[in-house]
Amino acid sequence: MDNTPEYNSIGTLSEKTVHAVLKNYLAADETCHEVKIDNYYADIFCDKGILEIQTRNFDKLRKKLDVFLKNYSVTIVYPIAYKKWLRWINEESGEISPPRKSPKTGTPYMIFPELYKIKSYLLHPNLHLQLVLIDIEEYRYLNGWSKDKKKGSERCDGIPTDLVQEIYIDIPLDYLQLIPDTLGDTFTSRDYKIASKLSQNHASTALNILYHVGAVKRIGKDKRAYLYSR
Repeated sequence: MDNTPEYNSIGTLSEKTVHAVLKNYLAADETCHEVKIDNYYADIFCDKGILEIQTRNFDKLRKKLDVFLKNYSVTIVYPIAYKKWLRWINEESGEISPPRKSPKTGTPYMIFPELYKIKSYLLHPNLHLQLVLIDIEEYRYLNGWSKDKKKGSERCDGIPTDLVQEIYIDIPLDYLQLIPDTLGDTFTSRDYKIASKLSQNHASTALNILYHVGAVKRIGKDKRAYLYSR
């Protein structure tokens, strides 16, 4: 089979703004965009290898990873909304509301539910992660089911306004960056939940992943809960 990458401009018209902006930030040379490798298109193929920008649904990457990881370094780039300002679009009048800041703040720990979907790939030496925290203006249609039409509304697009932080995970030791500094020497999933501000379910998922990659170890139990240390 011919593994020579094939360059193409396919797919650019339907991209959302965050994806398109990150693609140009990571590789300004557009000939590196949407490169066909075997039967799949890589978001970016450059001297760093393959970069795949994925905002959700990591499970959809599995078939690509099966092909790409055989011969290339692959970095999954995961954008996270750090601070978000919401703007509402009235579909009837076209009016757009002034931006209102969301009370929620994004954290690097939000990646764990997605990592669980590709857990079996995480220790592959060719797989890397790049978490990109960005401030964003999010536009949503006022077409939800609630009285104010906001709950259940459809997301239109997100516009990045600032780059806050980038976190790189290249080797298992780098996962230590995803353990909150406020945790003590030993901790349970409940402690991790409080420190990370994740739900209990997602905190348990986080420790499942951290244990899998060797960033934490189980050293006993606190009643019925596992006791962890770095």
